[in-house]
Amino acid sequence: MEQKKVTILDLKEKKARGEPITMLTAYDYPTGLLVDRAGIDVALVGDSLAMVVLGHENTISVTMEEMLHHCRAVARGARRPLLVGDLPFMSYQVDEREAIRNAGRFLKEGGMDVVKLEGGSELVHTVRAIVEAGIPVMGHIGLTPQTISKLGGYRVQGKDLTAARALIDDAQSLEQAGAFSIILEAIPSPVAQLITQQVGVPTIGIGAGPGCDGQVLVIHDLIGLFDRFVPKFVKQYAKISPIILEALTSYRDEVIAGTFPGPEHGYEVSEEVLTALLKEFGEWR
Repeated sequence: MEQKKVTILDLKEKKARGEPITMLTAYDYPTGLLVDRAGIDVALVGDSLAMVVLGHENTISVTMEEMLHHCRAVARGARRPLLVGDLPFMSYQVDEREAIRNAGRFLKEGGMDVVKLEGGSELVHTVRAIVEAGIPVMGHIGLTPQTISKLGGYRVQGKDLTAARALIDDAQSLEQAGAFSIILEAIPSPVAQLITQQVGVPTIGIGAGPGCDGQVLVIHDLIGLFDRFVPKFVKQYAKISPIILEALTSYRDEVIAGTFPGPEHGYEVSEEVLTALLKEFGEWR
């Protein structure tokens, strides 16, 4: 029996009941299908795919077309979760009309339910414009990878009083602009907990402690498939990369040794066909 589709209202109700929200990234049909089968509430097609799937050094390089390509693949596999498409760098910063147009493409062409963008108070007008166009928006504050150069690297945000107050203001401003949820990334746990209490919309933490309304991780980090670096806030529930590598090298060795494929991996023809082929072409086996 097909499970009920997760909606924005479901997330709001979970916050009201104090029930944690689960969220993971997904980048293609297989990961979308796994996130769906695991009963995860929200699937994020994150611009982190630039690094963990496409091999870039940061998230800035990924394009709209690449994001839409991966969104469509995830949407084919993840039917139950709320689907969030990550607006890539410079797809919403230029002007509001372009932001609305690109956000609309994520729903119309990418099969997403909502979009996510990075930034706080400075993006209030853009968020409001997208929401007023009928497109739900998830905010993202704290460590925002698209502006990593401005932040001075991958650093925890909101550690001093001024920065903490600014994050609270960012969250409240995004809520007032119509954002239905906000991701809090790399923020000290007490500050993230305070933000969660100060806004009426669900907060989803990544490196922001247990006081948020939900949690999100990059699926490649969680399963140990991306090994260039492992952030402090990641818990690796599995280490798939060495297992895959062992399987691949075993395959290579068996092909070289001539032990794969074996008789059990092949197909046969009838004796009648075999006899006819032998008669026509001679013995070749």
